[in-house]
Amino acid sequence: MAERSYKHEVDLLRLGEGQTFRGEGILAVTKALLQSGVSYVGGYQGAPVSHLMDVLVDAEDLLDELGIHIEACTNEAAAAAMLGASIAYPIRGAVTWKSVVGTNVASDALSNLTSPGVMGGAMIIIGEDYGDGASVIQERSHAFAMKSSIWLLDPRPHLPSIVRMVEKGFELSEASHSPVMLDLRIKACHVTGEFEAHDNRKAAISRHTPMGSPATFDYAKLSHPPSTFAHEIAKVEERMPAARRFIREHQLNERFDGDIAEIGIVVQGGLYNSLLRAMARLGLADALGNTRIPIFCLNVTYPLVPEELSAFCAAKRAVLMVEEGTPDYIEQALGQILRRADLQTGLYGKGCLPEAGEYTSDVLVEGLAAFLEQAKPTGLDPAPARRLADSIKRQRLDAAALLDAELPGRQPGFCTGCPERPVFTALKLAQQDVGTTHISADIGCHSFGTLPPFNMGNSILGFGMSLASAAAVGPNLGKRPISIMGDGGFWHNGSITGVASTMFNRGDGVLVILQNGYTSATGQQFMPSSTAEGRRAETPFSIEATLKVMGVKWLKTVRSYSVGTMKDVLKEAMTSAEKGLKVIIADGECQLARQRRVKSEDAARLKAGERVVRVRYGVDDEVCSGDHSCIRLSGCPSLTIKPNPDPLRDDPVAAVQQSCVGCGLCGEVAHAAVLCPSFWRAEIIQNPNRFDRWLDGWRRRAIGWLQPETAS
Repeated sequence: MAERSYKHEVDLLRLGEGQTFRGEGILAVTKALLQSGVSYVGGYQGAPVSHLMDVLVDAEDLLDELGIHIEACTNEAAAAAMLGASIAYPIRGAVTWKSVVGTNVASDALSNLTSPGVMGGAMIIIGEDYGDGASVIQERSHAFAMKSSIWLLDPRPHLPSIVRMVEKGFELSEASHSPVMLDLRIKACHVTGEFEAHDNRKAAISRHTPMGSPATFDYAKLSHPPSTFAHEIAKVEERMPAARRFIREHQLNERFDGDIAEIGIVVQGGLYNSLLRAMARLGLADALGNTRIPIFCLNVTYPLVPEELSAFCAAKRAVLMVEEGTPDYIEQALGQILRRADLQTGLYGKGCLPEAGEYTSDVLVEGLAAFLEQAKPTGLDPAPARRLADSIKRQRLDAAALLDAELPGRQPGFCTGCPERPVFTALKLAQQDVGTTHISADIGCHSFGTLPPFNMGNSILGFGMSLASAAAVGPNLGKRPISIMGDGGFWHNGSITGVASTMFNRGDGVLVILQNGYTSATGQQFMPSSTAEGRRAETPFSIEATLKVMGVKWLKTVRSYSVGTMKDVLKEAMTSAEKGLKVIIADGECQLARQRRVKSEDAARLKAGERVVRVRYGVDDEVCSGDHSCIRLSGCPSLTIKPNPDPLRDDPVAAVQQSCVGCGLCGEVAHAAVLCPSFWRAEIIQNPNRFDRWLDGWRRRAIGWLQPETAS
């Protein structure tokens, strides 16, 4: 991978029996996969589970020893389809992707997988990106699990528990002939801890020990009628009971007893740590997990086991269901279980806790206080809990009252020197000449163009979907829309849903493909068109050649940093009388990846005594007008303001900070927008050669001749 080396993590994957693994939750999952004897792993990167694939790609030598096939898939649908290997063969495999957005892409394959069921253990590792720190739409994977009869594991954020749920998850899948989802919240992925490792297991069937012959044809394993009708009955009459039996016998859910036995709490496993922290603040638990109120921790949130929940609730007057997000699937199911068991236990949940949003420690404290006030357990005064909850609310209100307005958000933005920023600058300048139009945005780093100072993007409909989402806009707008797409989005599905569809329907629009060479937003993973040093030897694809083969006639490739040229090409694309799709490829390597590469190369050259040149830009204080159009048009983090050194001028002047990477955007903007010529460019030369020294000497002499002599 381009972003960083995972050598340390790969070394952790080699730990054997009795050794102690220390690290993050997602790395513990990766190690658990190897201990479970998987034959294949695939996936599409996305926070917070990117590390799983990144580490395994770097661990090719280890995977080769174990005979594990790994596939960095082009999208989530391709990853889900890999699980088809487990339908007819006793082969264990796992795939991974990011939360509901990835599951939606994979839904076709998953539905066809769950209908016939599996013979070998099949696990889907989901990065559940929910809550205030999320980066995608606020939905949960629970609905999909229920819809397709995929068993949903939600382990409490504790490394031994997470590892056990991975290993038992494969057994559960095989015992019930159904795939399982391992649902990992951000906190679970990044929680740190330790567990006792076991030896990695070689699968009985692998690329080193292949089966030799395919399975006997069995129509019943195909998701075609009439087999699908039998599959639906099997889900209810065979697989679900088998799953519940396995969950109960292996005690996958955990029960923590307490002395206040007349009430209890049922909690999703992933929220256990947050709940325990809130209870500790109320004096109802300690950091070691000892609790006064009994807790039933659902490490498996679907299917629920009625016998377990009935037994936990039977002797209690009231229970609180802690379920994050909406709808309240588990709370509704728990209410039904209690009614069918004819239990009169009071059920509290969304009445005490918020309907939606992340359940932080503060939120849970307020919810617990409301529950205790309503449940009124014997021997427990709810007043201290209410005082703490009121104090939290008061602190929040007091903090807001100290400000005349809310603090501005610290919005993310393009990295310093990002090659995508100049494209939006050019687009802003082009629209000043040809007028504004609909901008169809997309998922990726370039979605930062929707934020200041550009504020461009009327819609975001999914990864690689920008061109498709503009299909009905152009005809009704009477003006060509502009779609923005990254090279990662192009290979994910933009080439089919966008380009192929537009060509087939004779659409007339403009597509700008930002080609930076990596899937950068998820950690700079390689993709089919990556040409960076260090990728595998196969010949990379060409986006330009692919577009030509698909029939695109109007196609131009422009250097990303050439703002003036990009502006002219955008204007041409918008005003051309020629009908049909017009594609502009903005070519510029991801600056983060480039800086890592260049710094390493420069360090090696300096060590060898070779010549190294670095470029820096600055602003001439005397020339700067103080208009700051350069800042409004680029938004570069290295471009800021400072006090004007001229005592006769009040306006601050622009300034370039030391974080400048020398991309040249500031000068390009000044030239393309016809701004003041205040930017200067300097070359810093280390290990200069003879010509450099000679030229420097002549420059110093020339400057000396031009400077007036000062009086002594």
